[in-house]
Amino acid sequence: MSSPRTLPPAFTPAAAEVAAEPTGPSERPAARAGARPRLALAPAIGLGTAVIYLSLLVLIPLAAVVYSSTANGATGFWSSVTAPDALSALILTLVAAAVVTVVNTVMGTVLAWVLVRDSFPGRTLVDAVIDLPIVLPTIVAGLVLVELYGPSSPVHLNLAYTRAGVALALLFTTLPFVVRTVQPVLAELDQDAEQAAASLGAAPSVVLRRIVLPALVPAMLAGGALAFTRAIAEFGATVLISGNIPGSTQVASVQIFSQVESDNTAGAAAVSTVLLGVALLVLVAMSVVQRWARRRG
Repeated sequence: MSSPRTLPPAFTPAAAEVAAEPTGPSERPAARAGARPRLALAPAIGLGTAVIYLSLLVLIPLAAVVYSSTANGATGFWSSVTAPDALSALILTLVAAAVVTVVNTVMGTVLAWVLVRDSFPGRTLVDAVIDLPIVLPTIVAGLVLVELYGPSSPVHLNLAYTRAGVALALLFTTLPFVVRTVQPVLAELDQDAEQAAASLGAAPSVVLRRIVLPALVPAMLAGGALAFTRAIAEFGATVLISGNIPGSTQVASVQIFSQVESDNTAGAAAVSTVLLGVALLVLVAMSVVQRWARRRG
C-alpha cells in the first residue's frame, strides 16, 4: 500500500502565501502605492490648522496694527513716534525695561539656584509665590504696589508717581520669566563636573565661573529676553503707580492707551509698531544666541 503523498516544504501553504507576496516595487498593487499620500494627509491638516489659528490670533492683528501706523504716510509715522510725549514714553519704557532685565536676570538666577540647590522650610511656598505675578491680574498688582509703596505706605516708602515706582512695577511682573527659564536648566545640570573640580582644589567661585555659568548663560539670556519683552508691554501694573504723567512717568503702553482715547489711532499704532519691532529684534537675537550655544555644545 503506497504512503500518502505530501507537498515538499517549499510548497507548504505558509510558503505559498509568502511566495505570493509581491517582492518588487512594480509588483505592488496600485491601491497600496496610494496609501503613502493618505498617511501624509494628517500632518498636512495639523500644519494648516496651526497656521490658520496663528494667523487669525497673531499675524493678521499685528499686520493690521502695522498697516494702521502708516495711515498718514511715512511722515505721519515719524511725527507720531517723535512727538515729545511719545518719545519720552518710549525712552522711559526701553531704559526701565533694560535696567529691570539686568536686575531680574541676576536675581532670578539667584532665586532659581536657591530653589534647586538649597533645602529650607517653606521652599514649596516660595516656589509657588514666584508664579504669583503671572497669575495675578496686573491691575491688581498695580493696586497692591500703590497700597504698599504709595502715599500711605506702611513701610514709609513712597514711590508712587515716580520712575522708581515704574521700575518697581516692572521688576514685580517680570521676575518669574527668568526664574522659570533658568530653574529647569539648573535642575538638569550634571553636578559631577562641579564635584570633580572641587575635589581637585578649585575654589567655589572658579567652579561657578568656569562650569556652572557657561551652562546657564543661554537660559539666563532667554529669560532676560522674555522679561524685557514683557516689560516694554506692561500696562496694568504701571498705570496706577506711574500716575500717567506725560513726559515724566508715562510709559509707552499707557501713552498708547491715551492716544486711543484721543481718537488718534494712527499715532497709537505707530508707537505700537515701534514696540513690536523692538520685541521682534530681541526675540530674534535670543534665537540666534541659543543656536550658537547649541553648536558650541
